[in-house]
Amino acid sequence: MIDMQRDFLAPEGASGVSGFDLAPLRTIIPRLQNVLAAARRHGVRVFHTREGHRTDLADLCATKQQRTLQAGAEIGARGPLGRFMVRGEFGHDFIDELQPVPGEPIIDKPGYGAFYATDLEHMLRNMGITHVLLAGVTTQCCVHSTLREAVDRGFFCLTLADCCASFEPALHDATLQIIASEAHLFGWITEGEQVVAALANPALETAPGVIGACA
Repeated sequence: MIDMQRDFLAPEGASGVSGFDLAPLRTIIPRLQNVLAAARRHGVRVFHTREGHRTDLADLCATKQQRTLQAGAEIGARGPLGRFMVRGEFGHDFIDELQPVPGEPIIDKPGYGAFYATDLEHMLRNMGITHVLLAGVTTQCCVHSTLREAVDRGFFCLTLADCCASFEPALHDATLQIIASEAHLFGWITEGEQVVAALANPALETAPGVIGACA
C-alpha cells in the first residue's frame, strides 16, 4: 500500500497546495479499502509506505527540494497540515480511510522507491515473502519505482491497475503499458476485485488471467 498520505490526497496537503487534481487519486480509495479488508481477512501481510523526510531534512537532496519549491509546496515548508512531507506531521500520515492496524509494518522512505534507504527488503526476506502486490499512488512515480526495485531483487510482482492512480490518467495508462511490455517485463497486472475473488476462492489462484501464484 504505497503512499496513501494526506500530503498527496488531502486538498490541504502538498499536492493539493501545488494545484494538482486530486480526483483521480481519491477515486481509488474505496477500491483500496475493499482489497485491504480482504487481505486482512485472509492473512495477507500488509505493508504501508510513506514518503517523507527527517525533521532536519538531512536526508533531502537539493534537486528534490528545488523541484518541490518550483511546484509550489517545498518540502519542509509549513502548510495547512504541518510541514510538507516531513515525518511526524499530520500531512505526512495516512488518510483516515486507510490507516494501518496494529502489526502492519510502516515503511518510511525518503525517496520514491520503497526499497531505497529502508529495511523493506530485509523484512520481506525474513518473513519468507516472495510475491508482492502493489497498489497506491502515484502509478508512474512511487508505485513504478517500487515495482522496478522489487523486480530487480527477484520478487514476483502484481500491480493492481484500478487500485493505483496518477494525477494525469495518461501517465497511469502509459505506466501500465510499460509494465506489461516485453512479455511482462515488470510483472503482471490485474484489478482489485480479481484479487478479492482469488483470496476468497483459492481455486482461482491458478486460473488464467486472475492472479497466478501471487496469493
